[in-house]
Amino acid sequence: MSTMDLQVEGMSCGACVKHVTQALQPLAGVRGVEVDLSSGLVRVSGELAQGSAPLLVALRDAGYPAKLATDASTPVATSQPKASGCHNGGAGGCGCR
Repeated sequence: MSTMDLQVEGMSCGACVKHVTQALQPLAGVRGVEVDLSSGLVRVSGELAQGSAPLLVALRDAGYPAKLATDASTPVATSQPKASGCHNGGAGGCGCR
């Protein structure tokens, strides 16, 4: 099993965390998704033989541009704050971006 850290743009609330997780979880080989909302880092674990391309495409399609994180030593903690203050209108009803 391997892990891949991604720097994801545009996450600002609990709904964003949910949307990012839902975009990545169904992909082939993905076993776990951990999101750190405060740093914008997402750690994906599993059998990621196809590399980062499918992950980045899924995130882009969900409205969250992303790139490989350059510092893989940064810890990623699961963070799911309440979506209070969230605005309607964006991807999946969240327009916080």
